[in-house]
Amino acid sequence: MRIFFVVTILITCTFSVNAQQPPPGYQLTVTTNYKNAQIYLGDYYGKRKLLADSAIANSNGVAVFKGDKKLPQGIYFVVSPDHVILFEILMDDGQHFSVVSDSAKPGEIKFTGSPDNDLFAAYSSFLAKISPKLNTLQQQLKAAKNASDSAAASKELAKAAAELTDYRNNVITKYPGSMLTTLLLVAKIPDRPQIPIVNGKPDSAYPFYYVKEHYWDNVDFTNDIVLHTPFFDPKLEDYFKYYVSPDPDSIINEVNYMLLSSRETKELHTFLLGKFTDKYISPEYMGQDKVFLFLFENFYAKGDTTWLNEKQRKYIFDRAYSLMANQLNEQASPLELTDTAGNAVSLYNIKAPLTFVAFWDPHCSHCQLQIPRLDSFYEAKWKNEGVKILAVCVNDFVVDDWKKFIVEHKLNDWYHAYETKEKKTQLEANNQADYRQLYDISQTPTYFLLDENKHIIAKGLSLDQYDGLIDTKLKSTSASQ
Repeated sequence: MRIFFVVTILITCTFSVNAQQPPPGYQLTVTTNYKNAQIYLGDYYGKRKLLADSAIANSNGVAVFKGDKKLPQGIYFVVSPDHVILFEILMDDGQHFSVVSDSAKPGEIKFTGSPDNDLFAAYSSFLAKISPKLNTLQQQLKAAKNASDSAAASKELAKAAAELTDYRNNVITKYPGSMLTTLLLVAKIPDRPQIPIVNGKPDSAYPFYYVKEHYWDNVDFTNDIVLHTPFFDPKLEDYFKYYVSPDPDSIINEVNYMLLSSRETKELHTFLLGKFTDKYISPEYMGQDKVFLFLFENFYAKGDTTWLNEKQRKYIFDRAYSLMANQLNEQASPLELTDTAGNAVSLYNIKAPLTFVAFWDPHCSHCQLQIPRLDSFYEAKWKNEGVKILAVCVNDFVVDDWKKFIVEHKLNDWYHAYETKEKKTQLEANNQADYRQLYDISQTPTYFLLDENKHIIAKGLSLDQYDGLIDTKLKSTSASQ
């Protein structure tokens, strides 16, 4: 069983060359200053740090981690009895080597039996020297009090950064098949080129699109090794944050490429599918749940579910079915309900340039605050602009309280409706979805804004956001007439 550690991350990188067939399983002999104590072997999994193994160090400080199955390749770390990372290592293809570390001499780590880690140790030693210098220069630049001091600090910082870049490029050139080269390339972000002059004018967008186009050039989505590093997941998040439009179709193009490319991997495909599902099942921006539905229809619904437990599977399928009928720009599902007097109310009989649909419960404390506020927007502006409100009570057990609330708050010009117990029973008997599923009513109040033809143009916004959107929509309509 794997558990999580909360420890300080030391960012490093990797290397691998083995001419002969490595022996089965893994065996790592680790010597530290910890004697007669339990130490741990951990590895990175995206942003997480997981426990891979543990061992008891003898009276000489020697501990042996071993197992019958090889571990996933990547960056691992040795952890003290106090759960503090002591140093990092590379889990190469051979996985039979030894390492000696002396806490009195940090950075001086000696490996035996692993060319990958020999190269890694040299790189780590260089980082231990250059990193403090870079940090000091960054602080000097930040604290510069005049242009002269700032220019001097910038010059020295650029020089030190170039030294680090040159070291990495030298590793990549000199050891092209190494594990360290593989991971240095994974971590690398393309340098922004200078703004070119095209037809006599500067093309300021070119550097952005160049970086976007080459962002994943050196990342092999068929290799699980990228997942067992501390830098792949942050790089992935930066890509979607800075280089991918929030438009759902743009996101879909990107996630589809990554998921199809990683489909044959043991771990990376599942990791990406899970990460994208978590992000877009309850998205940050309106309409991005379309991405989740794409994932559902193209992966989960086609059998990509063996890695899920039953509870996870049910949640994903239930959420997908609840979102399918209420996507932006799609036709809103019919609402055939009953008003306070027992008369029929139909959404599609309401004629208006915009229809605001509010699902609420008079016993909901948030609704008790928001529904009167909704009426304030309506009376102040929306009513004169022709907007109609259909307010649906989602609780058929509080009909009397619902009617009382309407009267007390003088909600006179709205369409008020609810689903009777008889209608609900009829739908259940016919195995038909009711509005709770069709409109994804998991909380109250829930709002939708529909256009003249009852297409969904907004959902999940605050009342202030709806007010701004209604102004924009009506002004746009007036301008086009």
